[in-house]
Order: sequence, then C-alpha cells, then structure tokens
Amino acid sequence: MVEISRRGFIIVLSSPSGAGKTTLTRKLLESDPSLALSISVTTRPRRPNEIDGVHYHFISQARFAEMVAAGDLLEYATVFGNSYGTPREPVERELTAGRVIVSDLDWQGTQQLGQSTLAADVVSIFILPPSVDELERRLTARNQDSPDVVRHRMDKARDEMSHWPEYEYVLVNNDVAQSLAALQAIVAAERAKRKRQTGLVDFVRRISQR
Repeated sequence: MVEISRRGFIIVLSSPSGAGKTTLTRKLLESDPSLALSISVTTRPRRPNEIDGVHYHFISQARFAEMVAAGDLLEYATVFGNSYGTPREPVERELTAGRVIVSDLDWQGTQQLGQSTLAADVVSIFILPPSVDELERRLTARNQDSPDVVRHRMDKARDEMSHWPEYEYVLVNNDVAQSLAALQAIVAAERAKRKRQTGLVDFVRRISQR
C-alpha cells in the first residue's frame, strides 16, 4: 500500500467555561495517539501539580517579550497579569510532519491564529452548552466557586458564546460521547481534504501508469 504524504492541521477548540471543552480535548487526544497537543508558554508561576513542558512551558516575562518581538508566537494574550502564547516553531514542525495538533484557545486567540501565516491550517470548532441553565448548573456543581464568581463566569460565557458564528464547526455538547464522535468525524474529514494530501498528484500519476 502506497502512503500519501500529507500536511497536518490545527484543531482549535473554544467554548465558555463549563461547556466541556477541556473534557472533550482530553478524550479526543486519548482516542487517537497520532494527535499532538499544542503546549502554550506562560509567565504565570507553576502550580505544584504542573509539569514544565507538559502542562505549559513556564518562562519569564523577559523571555516572553523576546518571543513576541521575534514573531515566535502565533498568538498571545495577557490575562490577569500573566501572559500566554502559542509557540510557532513546534507547531510548524508538527504540521510539516503531517500531524494533527489540538489546541485549546479562546475566541481572541483563535482570531489571532486565523490571521497568522498558518491560517490555512486552522480548523476552528466552537463548543456550546445545551442551554444557559445547564451551563450554570455545571458551573455550580463544581463546588469550586462562590455564587459571585459563578455569576461572573456566566456573564463572560454570554459574551464568549456571541462569537460562535466566527467558527467553521459548532457542536452542542449535550452528550460527551456524541460530541466526541462528532469531533472524531471532523478530524477524519479534514484529513481527507484534497488540499492536505500534498502527495496526491504523485500518487495518482503512479497508479495511472500502465
């Protein structure tokens, strides 16, 4: 069997907090070992349970500024005084190798990525909750936040959900298993796109020879 060379692509998942993005990202990666997770850089302090190079690449603010100035970040933002960004070099390396990269970004990061030199490689997916009431129930059920924090998250969620039309795919996460199956179908369909099969011309030429 002849293998067709391919270029990889970036699956970007966005959602309001509580819609299930983190769970779906983890399950998608577990279901397909060929997928690679995009690991961001951050200037925030490492938490006790975090591993450098696994959860984030932890760097100084000075190093972060150097990466921004050099164009080494595909997207970046500062949130509550801490900076986050997607390093360019490992993403480009994985794409050239034909791998599919999974990235967890908000709508602003997705916009930046869509305006970068890798825009043609971006496949954006927005995850919606089945209802606002269900989203609030999920946030409350965590028992991690005060009612004031939950209200703040709900206000932020409404703003985030207003950006769903900017995405190529939109999934309503009513059932995790069904949503995972939909994500797997999107990955399979995107892999089969002609534009990603860079070796297709040579392949067709070979099988057409008598």
